[in-house]
Amino acid sequence: MKFAIVSKGDARSEQIKGTMTQYLTDFELEYNANEPDLVISVGGDGTFLEAFHTYVHRLGSTAFIGVHTGHLGFYADWVPDEVEKLIIEIAKTPFQVVEYPLLEVIIRAKSGGSEDRFLALNEATIKTADGSVVFDVEIKGEHFETFRGDGLCVSTPSGSTAYNKALGGGIIHPSLDAIQLTEMASINNRVFRTIGSPLILPKHHTCLLKPIVDRSFLIAIDHFTTNYTNVKSIQCRVAEERIRFARFRQFPFWNRVRDSFVADDNH
Repeated sequence: MKFAIVSKGDARSEQIKGTMTQYLTDFELEYNANEPDLVISVGGDGTFLEAFHTYVHRLGSTAFIGVHTGHLGFYADWVPDEVEKLIIEIAKTPFQVVEYPLLEVIIRAKSGGSEDRFLALNEATIKTADGSVVFDVEIKGEHFETFRGDGLCVSTPSGSTAYNKALGGGIIHPSLDAIQLTEMASINNRVFRTIGSPLILPKHHTCLLKPIVDRSFLIAIDHFTTNYTNVKSIQCRVAEERIRFARFRQFPFWNRVRDSFVADDNH
């Protein structure tokens, strides 16, 4: 089996990367940064997102696993004290694959017909530095509302515990093929009105955002932000591709949620 390791870059993460690389190659696994079967993230959730985007072109043949070296990582199953156990598991045990849905984002330009396509593991956010975001929101080709406010967040189920949760969005189990559209400080008064609550869309529903006011937009795909001008539309839907997680033991989603957000009350 071929593997690669993406490290946060701090001393502790680099040490673990070196140890894992040495022992896994001693077990006759091949370190291959170009075509890995398994990508190991060593760091936090930001490092895991970096690993995902580095190998986003290999989602059909690459699985991911995380070791967290800082605060509790939502995507990381293993802690540094368990590295030796993980090395043996990787070397000796065929891993189970758990697949989670992803978000597809297509940004189309007004002129030239160009479009950019991205996949997000957590979310896409649309904001502007030029006042309020003003969009016509279409769902399944039908006008749903005109949004005015600070911006919109479109998240995956696994990303529903990230920025989406901070915005008041719901937590969705990643076995559900869905995306969630959550508002950022929408303007609601006698003149303007939005739904005011998160929307959960199934796989066969496409959300299309059409700017009404011509301005530039700060569009973030996970934690990668780009400034876009000349935007005709932003299309969001559940992607055909999925991320594959390597599992050597059970770690139920709701246990992750509890351990990340609910205080330990000794019950």
